[in-house]
Amino acid sequence: MAKKTIATISFKPKQVTKRLLSVLNDRAKDVITGRYGLGTSTQRLTLESIGKKYGITRERVRQIENHSLNTIRKSGAYEKEEIIFEELKKHIENIGAIVSEEDLLETITNEASTKNHLHFLLVIGNPFAMEKENDSYKHRWNVDEGISKTIHSTLEKLYSGLSDDDIVSESEMINDFLEHIKDISEKYKNEEVIKRWLSLSKKIDKNPLNEWGRSDSPNINAKGIRDYAFLVIRRHGSPIHFREVAKSISEIFNKKAHEATTHNELIKDPRFVLVGRGLYALSEWGYMSGVVKDVIQNILKKEGPLTREEIVDKVLKERYVKENTIFVNLQNQNYFKRNKDGKYSVAK
Repeated sequence: MAKKTIATISFKPKQVTKRLLSVLNDRAKDVITGRYGLGTSTQRLTLESIGKKYGITRERVRQIENHSLNTIRKSGAYEKEEIIFEELKKHIENIGAIVSEEDLLETITNEASTKNHLHFLLVIGNPFAMEKENDSYKHRWNVDEGISKTIHSTLEKLYSGLSDDDIVSESEMINDFLEHIKDISEKYKNEEVIKRWLSLSKKIDKNPLNEWGRSDSPNINAKGIRDYAFLVIRRHGSPIHFREVAKSISEIFNKKAHEATTHNELIKDPRFVLVGRGLYALSEWGYMSGVVKDVIQNILKKEGPLTREEIVDKVLKERYVKENTIFVNLQNQNYFKRNKDGKYSVAK
């Protein structure tokens, strides 16, 4: 994963929050410090834990918190810090106008304590609109309601256009996104911003190969050897030996894959077809299932009587086997018969 760029800001978040908290009485300041992890500990305390400390109810703690936030917003200390809120707003505009909280904070700092102070500034600042995490989206912030609505609508359309099995390249996913946001400012139409918008969704995700699809699809969030094997073989693009599949799983996904285990898992899954000695292809590529005998039978049932040479030609498109293996199977009179013209058909 590419290392994220850390933006340069002109202010020190911890010093700003210190000045803002100075307008509160001691208990209110302690409540806010605990709730947002602004003290020596970065842990954000629950309403219940703070209530137990002061012998008051959760609801009373909530009231103190809300009153304290409003007190800060109406204070002269807040007015003096408006320039830093404008700077933070400009930063959010520059990275997409709507961004997940995690991504936003990581564009500024890697330090947990500083992240808490920045989060508090987002909560207290008037320019910032919070949108809570739900089943579809991550916790996020926006500074432009219009763009926010457009991005949410676009993500819903992209999701509804995906089937459970779809695997979409990153470039194609970005192009599809761009098709839906033609009216948005050109400054946002770049790969970095689009990928940041895509990452807002919990229903759309990408796999380690940077291929996109539905997040609950095994093609995107692989759960076991079979799913990893499917991605490896699909990426390879042609039949591959199970030993190479196991090796690739270990190299690409950093998952230990034993050769014997990989072979057994491939045999059990209908997504894969054994097309040669240890060679596997994907069923979706059109390969017939079954052993060589089954392949010959399927061909003859479909094509009718064929010469030995014609059978060999068609079987070799389905299986990586020696011609002699095909000849041996044709000699089995329980399954095949040869007519006076020298052509073979399925024995009744």
